[in-house]
Amino acid sequence: MDIFQAIIIGVIEGVTEFLPISSTGHMIVASEFLGMPQDALTKAYEVIIQFAAILAVMLIYKEQISIKKHVLWTKILIAFLPLGLIGYIFSEQIKALFTVQTVAWMFIIGGMVFLIVEYFYSEEKVQTKEIESVSFTQAIWIGIAQVFSLIPGTSRAGATIIGGMLVGMDRKTSTEFSFLLAIPVMTVVSGYDLWNHYADFADAHWGAFILGFITAFIVAYITIKLFLVFLERFTFVAFGIYRIVFGIILLMIM
Repeated sequence: MDIFQAIIIGVIEGVTEFLPISSTGHMIVASEFLGMPQDALTKAYEVIIQFAAILAVMLIYKEQISIKKHVLWTKILIAFLPLGLIGYIFSEQIKALFTVQTVAWMFIIGGMVFLIVEYFYSEEKVQTKEIESVSFTQAIWIGIAQVFSLIPGTSRAGATIIGGMLVGMDRKTSTEFSFLLAIPVMTVVSGYDLWNHYADFADAHWGAFILGFITAFIVAYITIKLFLVFLERFTFVAFGIYRIVFGIILLMIM
């Protein structure tokens, strides 16, 4: 991996990790076009930039990371459990799904789901407009929705946001809950990958790794901030359309 590849993948991670457009899907596609083999060294690099994304969201929501928020974090951990359990049990089967074709179809399906949910969405029916008001029942359903993100191209952020909107949360609350839920999810997943690939860091191009980490952190921080501003004025329709178009393009060029 050279510096150019590291920066490109770092930018993609930073932009896509917290948007409902699948970071994994984009990185699979980007790696294909950049000619990057999906080997142990690439996986080790992905672990590094995922930690950068985690750090960005933790910095933005540092006030929520407190023992005083133990009730909120109990709900977040409850929402994490379905993904953790299913992901652990079916890890080998999930790895077999990591193909560009799977990503393309899940982009299209996910985009259609966003358009349908937005069509029926009504502010008058929204019950939860503050993250502190999320109920334990809502947290459980969001956790179940998040399981679908195990399919590459689905998007963890997309699955949790849709799950939140379907159980009566507004767009902003669903999104912020998704951000916070990313902390335990990405920490566990990245930590597990780090444990499995720590030996591969001996062969790492540390200049590229460090530059990629910084890039992913800065881009993720800016993306989260801009995304929250975006949601104050717009819906998720644009993301639904983007997903469908991107998926169709992938199918055409495969």
